[in-house]
Amino acid sequence: MSVPPSASSASLIPDNSLPPNADYRQLDWEKLSEMMHRYIEVKEQYPHALLLFRVGDFFECFFQDAITIAQELELVQTTKHGGKEIGRVPMTGVPHHAVERYATMLLEKGYAVAICDQVEDAEIAAREKRQVRREITRILTPGTLTDDGMLKGRKNNYLAAVVIAGDHWGLAYSDISTGEFLTTQSQNLEQLTQELMRLQPSEVLFPINAPDLGKMLRPGEKSSQLPDCLPNCFCYSLRSQFPFSLNEARNQILEQFQLRSLEGLGCDHLPLGVRAAGGLLDYLEDTQRENQVPLQRLHTYTITDYLILDYQSRRNLEITQTVRDGTLHGSLLWALDKTSTAMGGRALRRWLLQPLLDLRGIRARHDTIQELVENHELRFQMQQLLRQIYDLERLTGRAGNGTANARDLVALADSLAKLPELSVLVSRGHSPYLKSLQTVPPILEELAHKIQSYLVDSPPPHLKEGGIIRSGMDEQLDALRVLAEADQQWLANLEIQERERTGISTLKVGFNKAFGYYISITRSKLDQAPNDYIRKQTLTNEERFITPELKEREARILTAKDDLNQLEYEIFLRLRLEVGEHSELIRDVSRAVAAIDVLSGLADIAVYQGYCRPEMVNSREVKIIEGRHPVVEKSLPPGFFVPN
Repeated sequence: MSVPPSASSASLIPDNSLPPNADYRQLDWEKLSEMMHRYIEVKEQYPHALLLFRVGDFFECFFQDAITIAQELELVQTTKHGGKEIGRVPMTGVPHHAVERYATMLLEKGYAVAICDQVEDAEIAAREKRQVRREITRILTPGTLTDDGMLKGRKNNYLAAVVIAGDHWGLAYSDISTGEFLTTQSQNLEQLTQELMRLQPSEVLFPINAPDLGKMLRPGEKSSQLPDCLPNCFCYSLRSQFPFSLNEARNQILEQFQLRSLEGLGCDHLPLGVRAAGGLLDYLEDTQRENQVPLQRLHTYTITDYLILDYQSRRNLEITQTVRDGTLHGSLLWALDKTSTAMGGRALRRWLLQPLLDLRGIRARHDTIQELVENHELRFQMQQLLRQIYDLERLTGRAGNGTANARDLVALADSLAKLPELSVLVSRGHSPYLKSLQTVPPILEELAHKIQSYLVDSPPPHLKEGGIIRSGMDEQLDALRVLAEADQQWLANLEIQERERTGISTLKVGFNKAFGYYISITRSKLDQAPNDYIRKQTLTNEERFITPELKEREARILTAKDDLNQLEYEIFLRLRLEVGEHSELIRDVSRAVAAIDVLSGLADIAVYQGYCRPEMVNSREVKIIEGRHPVVEKSLPPGFFVPN
């Protein structure tokens, strides 16, 4: 069989120095083992991603991917049988319970990861004497992450898309974990460079006309396909031009947000911005097939609405990281971040990197800070409440795309339940940002109450193992539980009854996955086994039996357990879907919560550092008396800094 050549994930070593059988494209597929054949079939569908393939308790990868992962993660590379006539092929594996940790490390290095998991019980496949069915369950790329364990809580994870036409350009970006989705258009390619450096996207999509479609360039890699204005410090995914065409992009946006026109989004006059946004949506549709991403409506912005800080200025000012070692400690963000929530931390970072120019907006922030400085009790009580609120933005994102577990919904409900109390607290406020939280939609309080009434306080992490829905919430579930409890009680009594009936004090009732329920009798007592006992399994020191009644109960117990777990799962899915339907409303409130979190933190700093409110004027005049540097002052012992 001839195998069509395809681009594969880049190996870290040249082809001529690869170990034997490292390149599956050079092998005869017909001679591969059945499992290896399936691995290559999946790999051919995702040639530019590192493929992690579930085998028992491990995720394994083979051929070039095994070499790449072993070198990048400093793991031991070994080999595995690839077929009688093929011999052994390179293999690297990681435990299934640690796959997210290893995948995160690969993503941070600029790789895409495809996870191919077992989608059926391995015992079923074993009984039918065939390979267990495996399918792609997740495609992970640096810009499309939603899991908390893979993200930094106080930093956005942006996916960007760029379209260039001469000196004009369009840029769209989104953080799919929070739902933010924005686009802009301008001219001057230097401005595009500076905007990308401000955003620091984890992944950038760029359309090309070349055979390298789908290829991912890791940070530092160069390509003739990329124009000079695109910094090579980012990860680039090279995409087809088709989804970035104006008509296709427009239709993609209209379909995504169920609109008839782009006028309501304010981008109908931004063709390049529309093309970039449509291409980004197409990429999400391609990589997030299992889970729809609930993005906020597309917003447009203009670069000139904000103070433009070029990358060199931001670097020298050490706004978010130091020049010396690139760490947060010692930066302006480090000195000013007193936020209580992850949402507030991300908002403060955005504010510092994109300062306002509009005096009204600046004064609105200053008014709120001043009110909180003057009202110590309000500020203190508000911060106490904020510390009890989880990351509403990302919890809502996971609920909306169908990846939230029961613990996520419990955390979301606990946070939503605090909003009415927060609303009452800020009702005493008069400044703009406090007023924005004085009215919280009652439906969110009702949603929180519903989640709390349905889900147990401490649900298990896995959704299909039961134990997540409270009793009294579903009649069918309660009826199944009564039957299951009765059967479990019958089993508990069976051992006592059979000991009394047989006179065998060592008789036991047990269970294992292979043989189900059984009655165990030691060999020395076999002569006392009743005639109605049916031999089921012979071991060295004991015999295992079953009775007709136990066999009947066994079928009912095992079926009831599966039915119970499935029903609980279905109830949870309905609950999660309901949360997803309110995602836009929750995110609107979460932005208001993040804003007052930032401003209360800045008010705290103003109080403890003795800062005064600046007077903002509509001119270029800057007058500073006894100026103080927040970073230097914080770095020195109290009293050592001298204002100047």
